Amino acid sequence: MLLVHRSVGAGLLAVLCVGSVLAAPLVVRLTPPSERFRTGHSEPLIARFLPGQRFDLQATVVPDPGAQIQTVDFRVDGAQVQGAAAEIVRSGLRPTLGDGRPTPLGTVVASVRAFSAATPGRHRLVVRAVQSDGATTEAEGEFAIEGLVGKGRRVKNVILLLGDGMGIAHRTAARVVAAGYAQGKAKGLLAMDRFSEVALVRTASLNSIVTDSAPGMSNYVTGNKAANNEEGVWPDDTVDPFDNPRVEYLAEYLHRTQGTALGLVTTADVFDATPAANAVHTASRNAGTGIVDQYLDDRGLTGLAVLMGGGRRWFLPVGTPGSTRSEKTDYQLSAALSAGWGAATGRVDPERDLIADFQAAGFAYAADAHALAALDGAKPILGLFAYGNMNVAYDKVQGQRGTGTVTADFGLPDQPMLDAMAAKALAVLERAPKGFYLMIEGASIDKQTHAMDADRWILEVLEFDRAVAVAKAYADRHPDTLVLVTADHETGGSSLLGASRLAQEELRARGQNPAGIGMRNGVVGSYEQAGFPAYHLLSDGYPETMDPDHKLLIGYGANADRHEDWLANPRPLVDALQPVQAPSPFPVYPRNYPLSPLQRDQTAEFLVTGQVEGEQATHTGADVPLSAAGAGSRRFHGVIDNTDVFFAIAAAVRRGADDPTR
Repeated sequence: MLLVHRSVGAGLLAVLCVGSVLAAPLVVRLTPPSERFRTGHSEPLIARFLPGQRFDLQATVVPDPGAQIQTVDFRVDGAQVQGAAAEIVRSGLRPTLGDGRPTPLGTVVASVRAFSAATPGRHRLVVRAVQSDGATTEAEGEFAIEGLVGKGRRVKNVILLLGDGMGIAHRTAARVVAAGYAQGKAKGLLAMDRFSEVALVRTASLNSIVTDSAPGMSNYVTGNKAANNEEGVWPDDTVDPFDNPRVEYLAEYLHRTQGTALGLVTTADVFDATPAANAVHTASRNAGTGIVDQYLDDRGLTGLAVLMGGGRRWFLPVGTPGSTRSEKTDYQLSAALSAGWGAATGRVDPERDLIADFQAAGFAYAADAHALAALDGAKPILGLFAYGNMNVAYDKVQGQRGTGTVTADFGLPDQPMLDAMAAKALAVLERAPKGFYLMIEGASIDKQTHAMDADRWILEVLEFDRAVAVAKAYADRHPDTLVLVTADHETGGSSLLGASRLAQEELRARGQNPAGIGMRNGVVGSYEQAGFPAYHLLSDGYPETMDPDHKLLIGYGANADRHEDWLANPRPLVDALQPVQAPSPFPVYPRNYPLSPLQRDQTAEFLVTGQVEGEQATHTGADVPLSAAGAGSRRFHGVIDNTDVFFAIAAAVRRGADDPTR
């Protein structure tokens, strides 16, 4: 037998014999990801886990031409990993490997599902493959188990509020609008400004310094880096987006070990990246039918008791007006994956009435704000207040005041505000005897920054901050509760340029461009010309107008081309996530709605050219702020990685609120 040890990371080894090359199978991917496998170096340490946290082991092995892989086994610290949840997949592979090369005939993907280890420290992972001619190969990686330390009373409840795309400038702009300044002093603070502990968070994903929202959330709640577009999994070489190697979520770990409940509240479609990256494992954040089905099917793994947001389109049987359920986005798991994780096998069923199935499982269903308000919290709640993303705060407030028609255009004039959703979620979850983990997302801070619609994203931050106040008040009444406010990434490279040098009427007249004067020179006031923009809040807590005299002006460092007149836009952009194709549930939308920032504000004839291609501003790689309050909050300080947040939460819950190492 020819024995050759090799891996992609360590380089290719071969034995020369009589002028020909005799090779061996090649391990081209080893999971969990490790720098030791990729380059042979032990730093940085990539994969870290809690004691007992479950994760998959996986390897992609390429045989020699004409040979087949017979066996693949994994060893941790020299001991062979045993278990019934082992599988070798020989079909359904991607046409190219992770490095872009065509996938050779006979390539296999071997897995051991739901492995765990208990001993803190670094552990050596070795995969060994044997092919049909007896040739053998090994590849080496590593992972670590983090020992948890703590003292004092343990944290019972965790509330993580995530302002999607919310960087420092987003928070500052909202404070300027909400409170105003006098002689350089803020006249008031946001609720999130009042938190006692602050940190800066590094947000990179597994494969980029600029993350998208899927790993941006997933990294916080698995302790491990995911690749862009992926949630609770690592990359693999199969086509199926639901069979990737998994890592256990915070919600799953706490429910399995302590019996906690889970709540997910968002202003986005509930299939969207942030809520899904707390409970659903997939390599495709767009696989909506399978994502929402798993919320219900695997509630026994997560303890799901609250799911609120938009996204009704995924819950309606195919053929129903507004439904986007389809076979292409559904899921069905292998027997080994299902058995290893105790997960539902799933089935392809676009005809499923998922609302009815939630109700049959004991959930109360609310389709609008009045129905939500009528619920007493005695039962789990499913709330679906829009077909896709919920309308944003600017348009909901305008609708409630009778000064705007956007929510009526959607046929959805009775959508709840985020603080009301947060309060109702807490009314359900506080009944959980073992505690809960609640994620509350202000989703359209990001979406409206992508659209470079500053007036709308500022109100999104204000709506989000009112939910922060609800969570902080709950923690004040329940001292065993930890509250975190952060973001998954920064969007747009948003910045406060200054303020308009013009009164509202002058600015509006300039926007009509009577003599081609333009909207920059003589308009954008910086330094002392910016002064202190002043907004007037009404009794509902939101500004009377976003176009006061000398209004705040926002710019972007990661912007696409756009037209700009600095005035609030009467309508948002067309939302691609809404089911607007026939049969559409909307009576008016999207007629007369702009499709892109280039289609807005054209009368002003002020084209702002951008740094990025496409029609939207993009995410950036900037660090984001994290604020912490309540039990365990002193664990969050300094400049930290998003994965560090996971271990700090787990230590506070499992060992004690206080960190004895500080």
